[in-house]
Amino acid sequence: MNPSRLRGRYRMILFFFGGVIARFILWELFLARLGLRKWVRSTRPDRFRREAVRFRGLAIRMGGVMIKVGQFLSSRLDILPPEVTDELSGLQDEVPAESYAAIKELAESELGASLPEKFEWFDESPLAAASLGQVHRARLRVQEEAGGFTEVVVKVQRPHIEQIVEVDLSALGRVGKWLMQYRPVSEHADVPSLLREFSSTVREEIDYVREAGNAAKFFEMFKDDNEVHVPRVVHGLSTRRVLTLEDVYAIKITDYAEITAAGIDRGEVARRLLDTYLKQIFEDGFVHADPHPGNLFVTPLGAENDSPRKWRLTFVDFGMTARVPEGVREGLREMLIGVGTKDAARVVKSYQKLGMILPGADVKLIEQAEAQVFDRFWGMSMSELRKTSPDEIRKFAHQYRDLIFSMPFQVPQNLIMLGRTVAILSGMCTGLNPDFNIWNQLAPYARKLIEQEAAKGFDFWLEQIGEMLQTLLALPSQTSRVLTQAESGGLVFQSPQVTREVRALTKSVNKLTGGVVFAAFLMGGAVIANAGNPALGNALLGAAGATLLWILFGGRGKD
Repeated sequence: MNPSRLRGRYRMILFFFGGVIARFILWELFLARLGLRKWVRSTRPDRFRREAVRFRGLAIRMGGVMIKVGQFLSSRLDILPPEVTDELSGLQDEVPAESYAAIKELAESELGASLPEKFEWFDESPLAAASLGQVHRARLRVQEEAGGFTEVVVKVQRPHIEQIVEVDLSALGRVGKWLMQYRPVSEHADVPSLLREFSSTVREEIDYVREAGNAAKFFEMFKDDNEVHVPRVVHGLSTRRVLTLEDVYAIKITDYAEITAAGIDRGEVARRLLDTYLKQIFEDGFVHADPHPGNLFVTPLGAENDSPRKWRLTFVDFGMTARVPEGVREGLREMLIGVGTKDAARVVKSYQKLGMILPGADVKLIEQAEAQVFDRFWGMSMSELRKTSPDEIRKFAHQYRDLIFSMPFQVPQNLIMLGRTVAILSGMCTGLNPDFNIWNQLAPYARKLIEQEAAKGFDFWLEQIGEMLQTLLALPSQTSRVLTQAESGGLVFQSPQVTREVRALTKSVNKLTGGVVFAAFLMGGAVIANAGNPALGNALLGAAGATLLWILFGGRGKD
């Protein structure tokens, strides 16, 4: 590619972001300090939205990495205002197709032969065009080469895309250094780290050898699942810049009318889609991380008059994947169990396990916000949420969002792509079925995870009982310290009756503690005894009996 064009592209990116930063400084630093702070604050949402619209236009004109930047930024709900993320959330690969002559030249160079030598037929019109490459349908000459199929799709990179990617990433690196000079940005986001993650993802997407390996791995994951289909790779016709796969294109998952016309229940499609992703996240630890409508299809099977009509969920495009290490999976399991059981404390605990809450954060405040969301919105379908007052939903959403935005809280790098995937997935399920209730889907899976944990036996229950005891046994002493402080003058009460009520509260807390400890001993003893360790199980059951006696008779006559 002409070096002067690459330099021009580099300067255009710097000029655009330089303008964004200059306008921000003018408004947020200069005008705000001239006594116009209220005006600056009132105009902020519209200004942020205009900046997002400008970027969207730039991304569509330039293509390449800029489209990916927009998609990446739209997922950063934890560090960007809603005016930006909402505008960029609909940004797709809105770029024109590359000329067939350029695609043909690159493909033949990679394959070492002319296209007619390798393919019986090759469609000159692209089936799909994206920012980094495009896809053409073709037919193989030798059926045996692909193990029994001849219809394929050939994914070819855009010419010079590697040079364009490196120039764009270099310019973005310079912009990142500018942003880190502004303290509020450096306190809330590690921009260089975000850019490293983003750069790694983009570079992986243009390595088709790696994508072929991802496709092969997904094929192995679902080869025994008759409800999910993954295309096979034609390795003999795949290189770093050309990828040939079995043609599995069918009904696009957002073509709702065609899905219904095929006799397929859209609600069942939504349920299977979510279940498939839950399996990828919690069981396989390997996730298809780009579930946009062009990458997911519904493939009808059998005759149209079959009732119910059989079908398969089909995946394509494995350039963007997310690996979920076991440690992260444990944190996510904790989160899912917390959400499925409406346990706000457990959800916040999962945040801590995942490293989402940094030192200094008000954990109790986050827990309160989670509890409020559960109390008001848990169990509601999207149609029910739509009937809720918009002002009320906005109040809850902004309250929770402002809490995160104002604290040292950032999604770890290994969860960024996964978070984006889940957000897109939620929207797709709701599109398929407006009454889709994600809570009803998550709750059974959460119960399944709890059962799996319970099956771990002695070690699991010992850990759970230990945590419960540590928390609950601290309650009486904490209450006692408050009473001591009150009696010594450290706390001032308006009436002697308050002291008596606090003493009564102390006894209630003691009884409550004993009740929960009794339940823990009883449950743990029963499970462990049934698991083949009667000695330890009976000991715990004995401890449960002693605790019950203390609850019934302990502490009388001490008012």
